[in-house]
Amino acid sequence: MPVQFTLNGKPASADVDPSTPILWTLRDTLGMTGTKFGCGMAMCGACTVHLNGQAIRSCITPISAAQGQKIDTIEAQAADKVGKAVEDAWVRNDVAQCGYCQSGQIMSATALLKSNRRPSDADIDAAMAGNICRCGTYARIRAAIHDAAKNLSA
Repeated sequence: MPVQFTLNGKPASADVDPSTPILWTLRDTLGMTGTKFGCGMAMCGACTVHLNGQAIRSCITPISAAQGQKIDTIEAQAADKVGKAVEDAWVRNDVAQCGYCQSGQIMSATALLKSNRRPSDADIDAAMAGNICRCGTYARIRAAIHDAAKNLSA
């Protein structure tokens, strides 16, 4: 029986084994390749998506957890006020280098700013702690989040 959920604001379903991780359902079944595979153990954050607005690691979360729920991916962030502000700040602050971790970073930053429009450095560090950037752009990531927060409050 297919798993039914909302994907980026639209009804979706996937006829896969219920234990299949959301990551592989998105990428292999639904063709949504913006969400990246990193470690497969929920330690790097490259696979971060939102499930009902919460940043989760899609590599370890089974698609059955999404039954009747709402999944948002990087592909939908430009249509979201907060997601767009984060993406724009990422460009202004020249965050990306190799870019591999960026979809997960943006998803975590967007979830943070949806719950806290004026995060401190400590808030940012806590929210982003599960996202690894091999290029080490952490200072620019923090600056971009502050930039996005400032633009959202303007």
